[in-house]
Amino acid sequence: MIDFGAGISGVHVPGMSQERIVRIERDILSKNDAYARQNRARFAADGVLALNLVSSPGSGKTTLLVRAIQDLQGRAPVAVIEGDQQTSNDAERIRATGAPAIQINTGKGCHLDAHMVGHALETLPVTRGSVLFIENVGNLVCPAAFDLGEAHKVVVLSVTEGEDKPLKYPDMFAAADLMLLNKSDLLPHLSFDVGKCLASALKVNPNLQTLVVSAQTGEGMAAFYAWIEARAARAVSAAGAAKTG
Repeated sequence: MIDFGAGISGVHVPGMSQERIVRIERDILSKNDAYARQNRARFAADGVLALNLVSSPGSGKTTLLVRAIQDLQGRAPVAVIEGDQQTSNDAERIRATGAPAIQINTGKGCHLDAHMVGHALETLPVTRGSVLFIENVGNLVCPAAFDLGEAHKVVVLSVTEGEDKPLKYPDMFAAADLMLLNKSDLLPHLSFDVGKCLASALKVNPNLQTLVVSAQTGEGMAAFYAWIEARAARAVSAAGAAKTG
């Protein structure tokens, strides 16, 4: 099975011309973008801040999300869409916090797409003014090309990964608005160079905002919450202005 969503331009596929491959890929992305526009319009109308969390497997993305939900309780309504190839493990961890969550299993697919998200919204209770976290499939390649209708992509990188990850996977870091460098509590035990990593990320995307955090100890998380709350307030304000205008 060929996953055209992985971005296969330039790859040889037996029995298929390069022109045909590019045409199929463009068609897939065009259809996805149409669904993404529908999602974005819905979020804007309801004043919902949608954040697309992306990372490689093992970055601590779900642990970070669980902590954020717990710390934001009483400050903002939260809902979650969980993406994984198999199992409902992450969605169960999220529901244990009391936040509504729906699991999307992509099977052989390496990313969520806008149609999947739109379908999930039909059953997920997302109230006006909510923060919607979309935890994408663990992959630093495929999700970069797929707009889900989110306001921002937030890329999570851990200090247990390579400092040059942003240079090796530039499309994802170029598409993101915020990078969370997670697991900072492990830095005393590693030779990871934080400055080198941040420099690599900013080389790819000079406008990328970066925060060094630990989902375990809470270091840096307050700054992440302030970032979220400022943008959530803007989303609610813009929805109200559009409604009265």
